[in-house]
Amino acid sequence: MLRLENVNKTFGGNLALKDITTTFENNQTTVLVGPSGSGKSTMLRSLNLLEMPESGKYYFDDLELDFKKGISKKEILEVRRETEMVFQNYNLFPHLTVLKNIIEGPVHVLKEDKESATKRAYELLKKVGLADKADAYPQQLSGGQAQRVAIARSLAMNPRYILLDEPTSALDPELELEVLKVLLQLAKEKQSLIIVTHNLAFAQKVADKILFVEDGQILFQGPKDDFFNSDNQRIKNFLSAMTLSNLD
Repeated sequence: MLRLENVNKTFGGNLALKDITTTFENNQTTVLVGPSGSGKSTMLRSLNLLEMPESGKYYFDDLELDFKKGISKKEILEVRRETEMVFQNYNLFPHLTVLKNIIEGPVHVLKEDKESATKRAYELLKKVGLADKADAYPQQLSGGQAQRVAIARSLAMNPRYILLDEPTSALDPELELEVLKVLLQLAKEKQSLIIVTHNLAFAQKVADKILFVEDGQILFQGPKDDFFNSDNQRIKNFLSAMTLSNLD
C-alpha cells in the first residue's frame, strides 16, 4: 500500500500540491482526473520520487519517508524498485531494438541472466500484442506500438505499482485504443495501476478509485460510480465539459 499524508509541493512559490492525503491500494487501479495543471502529474511523480515535496510523509508498506527531513539515495532506490513510470512520450532507447529495450533493466538493474530475461520479454511482447516487433527499432513503431513496448518494459521489472502519466495523450483514437485495451487487461489481472488521464470513458471502465484533483487539492476520492454519479456541482461541470454534453 502507498500512502501520502499532508504532502505539500511548491513550484516557483506556487503550491502545486496542498496538504495531500490519500491511499493507493494494492491490486487496484486508481485514476487521477482533473483540469490541466491541477497537480495530477506532480502527485504521480512524487510517488516515484521524481518530484520531491517539501513536507509531508510517504508510506510504502513498512517504509516511512519524511519529505521535510529529506530522502536518502537508498530510500529512493527502494521505492523505485517497486514503482515503474510510463510517460506519454515513451522514453524508449532509440539505439536499441524493442527486445533489448525490454531486457535492459532486468539484466543490468535486477541482475537477471540474459536468457531468462529474453524469454520473459517475448512473453510480455505477446501479452501486449507485439510478438512480431522484437527486432524492430523504436523509430519503426507507431506511437501506440511504442507505448505498448514501454508498458512491457515496465512489466519486465516486476513492479508492485505501475504509474502512468497521460499514457495516450499523444495518440490518435485508434492507436489510443490499442494501449487502453492493454491497460484494461492489466487492471483485470489486478496489477496495481495509478493512471493520470483525461479520457473519462476509459477512467469509468478501468478505475476502482477516482481522485479528482484541482488547484493542487483532492476534491474527491472514492469509488468511480460515486464520482460519475456525483451531485457535486463542480464535478458535474467538469464531467459535462470533458464529455461535451453541454455543447448544444
